[in-house]
Amino acid sequence: MDQPAVGILHPGSMGAAVAACAATNAATVRWCTEGRSPASKARAEQFGLMPVATLQELLDRSDIVIGLCPPAAAEDLARDVAACRFDGVYVEANAINPERSARIAALLGPATTVVDGGVVGSPPVSGKTPTLYLSGSETATARVEGLFVNTTVRTKVLGTKVGQASALKLAYASFQKASRVLVGLAIGLAREHDVDQELIEVASRRTDSYLSEPEYIAKTAARAWRWGPELEEAADMLATAGLPPEVLRAAASTLARWNDVKDDSELTLTDALNRLAQP
Repeated sequence: MDQPAVGILHPGSMGAAVAACAATNAATVRWCTEGRSPASKARAEQFGLMPVATLQELLDRSDIVIGLCPPAAAEDLARDVAACRFDGVYVEANAINPERSARIAALLGPATTVVDGGVVGSPPVSGKTPTLYLSGSETATARVEGLFVNTTVRTKVLGTKVGQASALKLAYASFQKASRVLVGLAIGLAREHDVDQELIEVASRRTDSYLSEPEYIAKTAARAWRWGPELEEAADMLATAGLPPEVLRAAASTLARWNDVKDDSELTLTDALNRLAQP
């Protein structure tokens, strides 16, 4: 198969590095300079991306376009692409929810083949190896996978439905990014009482991720009746310390959905998740 021409929208820290990896198996990788900042230009030059003056030119000269931009701009970007009547493969790789992915596919119309994408991990530089998850038509996802053969970007196809890759990305982000916020709150709270170093020492004894222990969800549900009030107490402490309490209050509200399974040692993971999904 001939090497495709690739366009990147837009070369941020992730986009530029991913595009540079795609260049391994592409005829060329271009980017559009129109409206871009000096920082974008510097990144594009650093990674050897070829500039073109307008979006229309970029799309006219690309077989595959990768969209990687801040989530808020994803639909506006798709509208701009749709206005140019792009008829190639559009990789919607932004961190957006599946409903927005479907809306973008509809915006682009039947002439454009949309592949849903989600990058999990850091930009592929300095030894980092993120995974680009894909979903969409088998032919199109195979073409996108081909761009990253023998590069530091891993790929995995999840299925043929647009939205699956976005769902995985946001499901992971809901834990990974929220957990970083919780770390900030926990250490900030401990610091107010001069026990932050002790907290870090306690935490250092455990290196596993709670996300890898789904079986513990049923135990959490059975203990929710007392964990919820405990988090409300912690939220009060945060407020007293001038730190934002809303995250812990939301967690307490979530735990309240399990209050009717107090100390139920027979509760299964499936039962716990079903109850969590029902107000």
